[in-house]
Amino acid sequence: MVTSGGLTKRVDRLVERGLVAREGGADDARRRLVRLTPAGLALIDEAVTAHLANERRLLDDLGPADAAAIEPILTRWLGLLEPE
Repeated sequence: MVTSGGLTKRVDRLVERGLVAREGGADDARRRLVRLTPAGLALIDEAVTAHLANERRLLDDLGPADAAAIEPILTRWLGLLEPE
């Protein structure tokens, strides 16, 4: 739900911050590949680590009985969200 111009501006800001780099497409001059830079990869690693720690904190607060009760519901929900 983002226009191509809006996406370009977002990628431009990531390039300016040194988080991604653009590369030209070998077979199509209109195509650009975007890849994470080492700084971008480090930032993603930090974000995922923090996210997983927060998930663990939330589940630990539930306690074992509640975590066991919610597991089948979340498993079913995940199955509904995954494409077949």
